[in-house]
Amino acid sequence: MRLFLFSLFLLLLLFLFPSFSSSSNLSCHPEDSYALLQFKSSFTIYTGYDYDCHEQPQKTATWKNGTDCCSWLGVTCDIVSGHVIGLNLGCESLQGEIHPNTSLFHLSHLQSLNLSHIDVFYSNLHAQFGGFRSLVSLDLSSCQFQGEVPPQISHLSKLTSLYLSNNYQLSWKETTLKRLVQNATILKELFLDDTNMSSINPNLLNLIFNQSSSLVRVSLQSAGLSGNWKNNILCLPSIQELDMFGNEDLEGQLPELSCSTSLRILDLSYCQFNGPIPLYFSNLTYLTSLRLVKNRLNGSIPSSLSNIQHLINLDLSSNSFSGQIPDVFDSLTKLQELRLDHNRLQGQIPPSLFNISPLVYLYCSYNKLKGPLPNRITGLKNLGYLILNNNLLSGKIPSWCLSLSYLERLDLSNNQFTETMSAVSSYSLRKLKLCSNKLQGDIPESMFNLPNLNTLCLSSNNLSGVVSFQHFSKLQNLVSLSLSYNSQLSLNFESNANYNFPVLSLLELSSVGLIGFSKLPLGKFPRLAYLALSNNKLYGRLPNWLRKTDSLEYLDLSHNLFTSMDRFSRNPWGYLFGLDLSFNLLGGDISLSICNTTFDFLNLAHNRLTGIIPQCLTNLSSLQVLDLQMNNFNGTLPSTFSKDCDLHTLNFNGNQLNGILPKSLSNCIHMEVLNLGNNRIEDHFPNWLQTLPYLEVLVLRDNKLHGPIANININHPFPSLIIFDISRNNFSGPLPKVYIQNFEAMKNIIQVEEGSSSQYIETNEVTYHDSVTITVKGNIIVMEKIPINFVNIDLSQNNFEGDIPNVIGELQALKGLNLSHNRLTGPIPQSIGNLTNMESLDLSSNSLTGVIPAEFTNLGSLEVLNLSHNHLVGEIPRGNQLNTFSNDSYEGNSGLCGFPMSMKCGPNHHSPTPSPEEKFGFGWKPVAIGYGCGFVFGIGLGYCMFLIGRPRWLVIIFGGQPKRRVKRRARVRRTQSSTVNQMVQMS
Repeated sequence: MRLFLFSLFLLLLLFLFPSFSSSSNLSCHPEDSYALLQFKSSFTIYTGYDYDCHEQPQKTATWKNGTDCCSWLGVTCDIVSGHVIGLNLGCESLQGEIHPNTSLFHLSHLQSLNLSHIDVFYSNLHAQFGGFRSLVSLDLSSCQFQGEVPPQISHLSKLTSLYLSNNYQLSWKETTLKRLVQNATILKELFLDDTNMSSINPNLLNLIFNQSSSLVRVSLQSAGLSGNWKNNILCLPSIQELDMFGNEDLEGQLPELSCSTSLRILDLSYCQFNGPIPLYFSNLTYLTSLRLVKNRLNGSIPSSLSNIQHLINLDLSSNSFSGQIPDVFDSLTKLQELRLDHNRLQGQIPPSLFNISPLVYLYCSYNKLKGPLPNRITGLKNLGYLILNNNLLSGKIPSWCLSLSYLERLDLSNNQFTETMSAVSSYSLRKLKLCSNKLQGDIPESMFNLPNLNTLCLSSNNLSGVVSFQHFSKLQNLVSLSLSYNSQLSLNFESNANYNFPVLSLLELSSVGLIGFSKLPLGKFPRLAYLALSNNKLYGRLPNWLRKTDSLEYLDLSHNLFTSMDRFSRNPWGYLFGLDLSFNLLGGDISLSICNTTFDFLNLAHNRLTGIIPQCLTNLSSLQVLDLQMNNFNGTLPSTFSKDCDLHTLNFNGNQLNGILPKSLSNCIHMEVLNLGNNRIEDHFPNWLQTLPYLEVLVLRDNKLHGPIANININHPFPSLIIFDISRNNFSGPLPKVYIQNFEAMKNIIQVEEGSSSQYIETNEVTYHDSVTITVKGNIIVMEKIPINFVNIDLSQNNFEGDIPNVIGELQALKGLNLSHNRLTGPIPQSIGNLTNMESLDLSSNSLTGVIPAEFTNLGSLEVLNLSHNHLVGEIPRGNQLNTFSNDSYEGNSGLCGFPMSMKCGPNHHSPTPSPEEKFGFGWKPVAIGYGCGFVFGIGLGYCMFLIGRPRWLVIIFGGQPKRRVKRRARVRRTQSSTVNQMVQMS
């Protein structure tokens, strides 16, 4: 009976509601079907790949006229009315504009709309989107909408989720956001990443959201919020996830948080918050993820963080935390990821850190952690990543480091580990980096039995022994192998060995012993792209196998003894993007076949090349680095740099080039380093270079450049310049004040952490560091790498005249200033005392007058000072670094007195300007001393001299013509370690 009644009930339902029977019986509303087809026809399908989308079937391919739209992929219909209530075209690879009259807006019954990752060609976000009054979910992220978010968006009162992220040109008004939050009272998810909220005061966000009790997830990544955020930070009643990543203009201390019971995920990374982590963070006991990456946080890491027992992810990297790592992390029994990279942490790593059993990721690189690692541990049974590189860790690498069962990546590089390596039994290892330590002995045989290893770096150690290179071919997944700079290690390449390196892409064998290398069949390296063989005493012609390695993209044969290269009728360099043949013995001229290449980087510096630089080299649109310095090239500079020039570095220093500077160099708008020093170029100063926006280094020293430097009135000349060297030329006229006062990059001091991977000027495309020759302490020094914080001006040995402009004191990042051997006059500006970063100052051999400013005592970093051979007077200031300089820093200034000069100061030595008599070595002071007792004698003697002339005996007694002073190059005293000291030691 019950079965009969139940069957009757089902039949009644099918009769009353036939749409329940099956989705295939749904009948799409004809107006909606037409609207969808019209909307589809306004778009085209593009073939580009979106990395945020996974490959999936093309939904709109199923949209065909005459079929039921309720069966189309991406379309959901109401089971009663047949109206379309859901449209999901996310990641559909569509392109086209959305107009206000598009048929999309005819789908008035929509409850869910997803158009994410389709390209709308910067269409406006039209007010018509506010007409979907039934919408519960709206996803328009990554569509390239632009303009203001329309106020009508606040009409969507039924929204539970709104995604507008990654529409970079979409902006918000405060009133629009406030109305939206007030009206959408059940809104749970709000994602506005990478939209423009710069017009909204962050301290008003709490007022905007204060009536929202429903919000659970709020993400405002990279939304342009700025200012000092003082208020309680969006601690809403139900908030569980708050992401403010990448608002780089937010500043002040970390805001107070009181949402301790609800908050699960908090990300305040890549902002500008400073100060310590507040104690009340330990009250967020339900947090599972806390990320404070890349702020300016300092102080110690509070041990109270151990109160957050639910933490799974803790990332405090790239801050300025100091002190020791607290010995309490083992109480975080759920912690799986801990990142403390790029801080200033010191001391030993606490043993408790190695007792956390759930830990999968442990990153503590780029700190100052020291001492040995523990010999035994009880945790880390699930550890997959152990990254401790760039510290001061020492002792023997403990055996547990190389035997963890699940370890995939181990990086202990750039430490001070010693002794021999233990056997390796972590068979899950994929990346093993032990380079730049002090490891000794043989490479363990067990290292050749790691089936998953794809990266092995053992370079820059003290490894020894002879290893058959065939052993490495056992590692069939090896992609990168670096053994360079182990001078006692020898690799034996056997002619009958069965080599097989199917996926090896990078091979670094610089400065190791190569036995039988000429027998190496490079055909066994089908994917070799990067090969470094520098510092190996390889000699003779460049090897012929260069013509057979089509996969090579970068080749480093520098610092060898190669003397020549064959002339090929075709391109001998295959598909090389980078070639380094510097520091060899290559002679002759450059074959024109080298122009049939696709080089990004070409370094032929420090050879014996001659002839004319081929014009075609400067027309290679792909070329970013061209370094031909220290050769014997002659003739004129290449004259036509193409309009699509992509050069970042051009270095022709130390050749015999003549002629004029080609104005077409201004086509190279990406130029960062231009070094044409030590040639025979004869021209005026190239004012047309001042518009290059990225030019950091300009060296024109030791040429035949002449004339005044015109003060051309343009806005922001040389905005990025940090090294300006035009010394040893024939420039005249006043110092270029307009340029000096506009050297904006020289006004901001850049702090570079010791060991930082980006502390030198370099080209990112290749492993190339720019070099420069400068004069320090009278010595010519080659800087093989240019620190990004080395700021230097050298205008010495020219004919500049007039005053030193006061604006030079605004260049607070200056480390070196050399204005010596010119014709400068007037006083030394007091503003130079503001240059507290200065390490070297040379104003010698000018005609400067007045006193040495007392403000020089502020120059606490000064190590090289030369004020010799001027007309300075008065007492030498004392204090700080000025007490360390010897007499040589001041010689040739007859009016100076006081330490370290032998002349003591009298009561009148503060006089700011010397009299003409003092200027020539004779003054009235000796006369005043004997005035009372020798008045009569003096008058009589003067009268006799008037009558009979000056007898020879008077010349002998009272002195005749002054003795000539033999000029000596000033010797100055060097004290504490610095950039300048390091350069002097390198010379």
